[in-house]
Amino acid sequence: MPRAQIRIPRRYAGLVMGLIMALLMSIVMSFVATAINLGFQTDFISRWLMAYVGILPVAIPTAVLVTPIVKSFIDRVTY
Repeated sequence: MPRAQIRIPRRYAGLVMGLIMALLMSIVMSFVATAINLGFQTDFISRWLMAYVGILPVAIPTAVLVTPIVKSFIDRVTY
């Protein structure tokens, strides 16, 4: 049985890329920041997840807004 594939129109590529980048980058950054600031305590996972949830409202719009700018810059400086 064939697997269903999610297909998104190409015009949303920048938005989707920004969203995925924000999700992945913020989970890594919140992990590192929590580990540096608090160490690996018994409640590390809950504190890390709280940091992640707190970062998302900033990370998602930032990544979505910055992705097209960075892509344009890269297009100009590469061949």
